[in-house]
Amino acid sequence: MSRRCELTGKGPMSGNNVSHANNRTRRRFLPNLVDVTLSSESLGQSYSLRVSAAALRSVDHRGGLDAFLAKAKDDELSARALKIKKDIAKAAQPAA
Repeated sequence: MSRRCELTGKGPMSGNNVSHANNRTRRRFLPNLVDVTLSSESLGQSYSLRVSAAALRSVDHRGGLDAFLAKAKDDELSARALKIKKDIAKAAQPAA
């Protein structure tokens, strides 16, 4: 299981631990990933995703999974999230 957010593409970063004596050692900053179940209103189905806490707040702010995926860039999404996005677009197509 990779340490990458499925909705925003946020992944590990690298940096330094800096001691009081200013000694520097390499370290990794890992994203705050959470396993959540998000529901799609247009599909009437729930999806289990591994997203960062910041992405979860963004999903709530934009008004749900459908609205978030509509505005999301395809290159940031995982393969599973991209499939969900295409299914939502396909379900909205006959209504428009």
